[in-house]
Amino acid sequence: MTTTSLVPFDEAITRYDPVMGLEVHVELNTATKMFCGCPTEFGAEPNTQVCPVCLGLPGALPVVNAKAVESAIRIGLALNCEIAEWCRFARKNYFYPDMPKNFQTSQYDEPIAADGWTEVEVVLDDGSVSTFRIEIERAHMEEDTGKSLHVGGATGRIQGADHSLLDYNRAGIPLIEIVTRTIEVPAQHAPAVARAYVNHLRDLMVALGVSDARMDQGSLRADVNLSLKPSGTSTLGTRSETKNVNSFRSVERAVRFEVGRHAAVLDGGGSVLQETRHFHESDGSTSPGREKSDADDYRYFPEPDLAPVAPSRAWVEELRTTLPEPPAERLRRLQGEWGFGDLEMRDTIGAGALDLVAATIEAGTSAQIARKWWLGDLARRSNDTGRELADLGISPADVAGVQALIDAGRINDKLAREVFDGVIAGEGSPEEVVVARGLEVVSDDGALGDAVDRAIEANPDVAQKIRDGKVAAAGALIGAVMKEMRGQADAGRVRELVLQKLS
Repeated sequence: MTTTSLVPFDEAITRYDPVMGLEVHVELNTATKMFCGCPTEFGAEPNTQVCPVCLGLPGALPVVNAKAVESAIRIGLALNCEIAEWCRFARKNYFYPDMPKNFQTSQYDEPIAADGWTEVEVVLDDGSVSTFRIEIERAHMEEDTGKSLHVGGATGRIQGADHSLLDYNRAGIPLIEIVTRTIEVPAQHAPAVARAYVNHLRDLMVALGVSDARMDQGSLRADVNLSLKPSGTSTLGTRSETKNVNSFRSVERAVRFEVGRHAAVLDGGGSVLQETRHFHESDGSTSPGREKSDADDYRYFPEPDLAPVAPSRAWVEELRTTLPEPPAERLRRLQGEWGFGDLEMRDTIGAGALDLVAATIEAGTSAQIARKWWLGDLARRSNDTGRELADLGISPADVAGVQALIDAGRINDKLAREVFDGVIAGEGSPEEVVVARGLEVVSDDGALGDAVDRAIEANPDVAQKIRDGKVAAAGALIGAVMKEMRGQADAGRVRELVLQKLS
């Protein structure tokens, strides 16, 4: 996507230290928008969830969504922020075609939550785990923009497009923007820390129940601000802002790419331009967007149509009691309950399978069985298709249902994989797939006995070895029977019949 020259990351960090700032936008899962009663359902027909308020029509007055305020306070508390006793909204003025009002209702100098912190754990190259503290500058309320669809070009971007379509359904959906202070960590760990932080926020939002935090649907998006400073100095460089990065892996790749790009510019005697950048999933590169404005250029001023928000201390403390178990504490508890070693737990987290394993256990399986399926067969499917585990089309309840069929002796592990195929293909529940595809294990002694006889007749040399006491040779006959029965035979019963007939 770009011909920008790069300095290899490992070389760049020998001369420069990366300084990051991460801005994460979280779409709240409220039933209605931030300032009006329009629904927030994802995927609705374009421009069907709009009204005079979110379209910014003259005379339409906004009203603050109380549930969004509650969610904002809970997010702030979970990030150890101070909750404002009084705050207000502001108009952030700039031109975007997908902002129907031509300004965004946001918060500027008076956010609802500020001065917080959180901690993330990162697995280092040697397998050890290190904890990094991330300082939170603010978490403020605002509204989302609409969505532009650029048609006719090769990239889906405005450059080269024939025309653009606008969908205002998303305009006005409640957003919480979480902004860090500058993040300075050992240079080699910067990409991993950025990824771990966004992953941590995603887990926290889901635990709080305030958002589905699905990056693939844009309900959690990260802007990666990055600059370089010469190693050993304190003078910050000019930053770039890579916008709307929508996967954990991409956050890490964006940091690595920008470090290499900045280093190439600086090594060549140039100056880094303060600008926004587009991230390209295809190759992990970024390309220029627009020159980045400072806050003063947005011409913030107080929103005259909205009353200030002044949450009582009693309400804030009541909401504090609703906070879930902190993610780090939950990890330690689950590891102990499941009996996982450090490596098993690390791999489970790294695969994005922690919540899936937990839900599968709750649905009735053991911890090791749940881990076996999610980090084995299903993880391979995830890698092959490029989809996250959670997006494969199979639920923890389905996985537990497949295992229940195995435990009941109705299918075996080989047939279970066919059941997964059917469930993922939308053929129904595991039970329905087994019935529709005729996948139940054959345990009828008559049918199995006939198949064993045919295997013995076709393999007289093997049969003789078994008669001579070489019981291990039975595996060849068992395999022949299983092949004839398309994997639907009870292997244990087949073995018993082979040994009975040849004893």
